[in-house]
Amino acid sequence: MSAADLFPTLHKLSRADKLKVMQFLVQELATEEEILSLQPGVTYHVWSPYNSHEAANKLAALLEEDRQVNDA
Repeated sequence: MSAADLFPTLHKLSRADKLKVMQFLVQELATEEEILSLQPGVTYHVWSPYNSHEAANKLAALLEEDRQVNDA
């Protein structure tokens, strides 16, 4: 069965059922792409802006530069 065969049937679905179909397809694609490869019990490192003093200094410098440009 091709997508073209499915479209007339999909068109007749309610909004809720269309959303369910979308969720199903997204889940299928994610599984195929192994996006959902997180393993239970494994620690993953995630970057956080907390305690990022270098980023804070850069942001402060950009805000100051923007203030000077707008005040000129």
